[in-house]
Amino acid sequence: MNIQWTSDDSVTKMKSQYLLVSDENYLTSYSSVQPSLVHGNSQGHYDVSSHEDAISYCMPNGSPGPNCSDEIQGANCTACTSQLNYCTLDSSLSARGVQSFYSSPSTHSYSSGSPVSQQDSGQHLHHSPDNTYGSTMGYSCLTNEETNLRHKLQELERMMLGPDLEYRDNSGTMHDHGMFGPDTWRQMLEIQKGGMMQVLIACANAVADDNLMLAEWLINELKQMVSVSGEPMQRVAAYMLEGLIARLASSGSTIYKSLRCKEPTSSDLLSYMHTLYEVCPYFKFAYMSANGAIAEALKGEVKVHIIDFQIAQGSQWITLIQALAARPGGPPHVRITGIDDAQSAHARGGGLQLVGKRLLAVAKSCNVPFEFNPAAISGCDVELEMLEVRPDEALAVNFPYQLHHMPDESVSTCNHRDRLLRLVKSLSPKVVTLVEQECNTNTAPFFPRFMETLNYYTAMFESIDVTLPRTDKKRISTEQHCVARDIVNIIACEGAERVERHELLDKWRARLSMAGFRPYPLSSLVNSTIKTLLQSYCEHYTLEERDGALYLGWKNRNLVTSSAWW
Repeated sequence: MNIQWTSDDSVTKMKSQYLLVSDENYLTSYSSVQPSLVHGNSQGHYDVSSHEDAISYCMPNGSPGPNCSDEIQGANCTACTSQLNYCTLDSSLSARGVQSFYSSPSTHSYSSGSPVSQQDSGQHLHHSPDNTYGSTMGYSCLTNEETNLRHKLQELERMMLGPDLEYRDNSGTMHDHGMFGPDTWRQMLEIQKGGMMQVLIACANAVADDNLMLAEWLINELKQMVSVSGEPMQRVAAYMLEGLIARLASSGSTIYKSLRCKEPTSSDLLSYMHTLYEVCPYFKFAYMSANGAIAEALKGEVKVHIIDFQIAQGSQWITLIQALAARPGGPPHVRITGIDDAQSAHARGGGLQLVGKRLLAVAKSCNVPFEFNPAAISGCDVELEMLEVRPDEALAVNFPYQLHHMPDESVSTCNHRDRLLRLVKSLSPKVVTLVEQECNTNTAPFFPRFMETLNYYTAMFESIDVTLPRTDKKRISTEQHCVARDIVNIIACEGAERVERHELLDKWRARLSMAGFRPYPLSSLVNSTIKTLLQSYCEHYTLEERDGALYLGWKNRNLVTSSAWW
């Protein structure tokens, strides 16, 4: 915070400056952090210009005035400025040369240049990775004159904002936003000293407790710390901060939908997805483990039918078709039913016919008899007749990172998650492959869900960090368009709007068992194939076989599981 002290101007001028800019279609503070979602960057701007009497409103009795030494003055100004960061004004004032009331720019909104939503922009930063706390509050705030200081700050606030200004929360009810008490100030100091992680967790806790005043103060602190081009934790925190802001503003679903409508071009999105495919083994692990189980289960079959509940680009099946072509005795007749999703359709720039043509070309080159059955429907809407199952075909069903999108009993009485499993079991498949993120974000309450998301995606971002430079533009875009949207949805949305609902493998086991499935242990060949794959990646990736399933992890955190059932 930069405060300009002059001897000519008065607090009246300061008040008039505020009233002048407060009409710039912006909200004042303590409105459930709505400012950060109105017009993008919500940084406050105005001069604090007054004579020496006004200085006393920002300093405890006995504090040095503007003529004190720089060292002492800096410490005390830091103390008072840290307590004054509760006003936010329109960022457009920066063009008028007006000083910032809060020294760091606010988080961009999704609808207006957010690091998550901005497309192909060179300015991907919330803040630079070198940006840290800036000045921290001095303990001079916590003297015996704390109460006097708070009263003076409140008086200054009333002089600036006017006695008739009403603060309201999101519901429109009056909200008492008095200054923090001494215990709260001490708590905030301890939180701030703990670093960005502690501030982020404390902010989520405040949001969970509906402590809007503390949440807003912590959000302003976090805005100085996060960076989409910084260390992995800074990057994750940037997107989780956006989720917290959206949650407080009750706009999570709006943001999530707007992100879906503002995706990059098809070619760009496909490029970002390919980048993630190459730099991390998560998708290759899914494809190779599932294909190994399917090839083994369908060994010796003359006609095979594979139902893929997320066909995407169809890339998974290229290697399987090639493997079946080399099978002793000749290849089987292969039919693949591809179920689509909107993001994949956008990425490939067309309908499922593009996937069919691609796979048909591969099959022809390998002399494999092939059919493709397109099913351009959501997994929730799948019915038996759409799958065109034939009695003379050996059936395999593939669920790659897909079932967690199906709403369960906690969302809808329809419970599509379990309904779909029962439907598949009724088809008597030879094998069902399930690949899912090992994360518990489905029915967990908000704060435990926040912590689970934080830990999970920090590990994922760390795994990306060892491969690509932090300032790499394509990496930033890949994280934004392929990962960040999921984070925001988990944090900001509830009910049917929250579509990212991961479950741990133990929960999937229970669901599959209730649907009548039994485990189909993955072979040692699949295990050795995945181990060979991981040799080309960082040594921090881990692979564990447990109870017939494979766990792919990063360091001490399991991230993905692959299992087979019949």
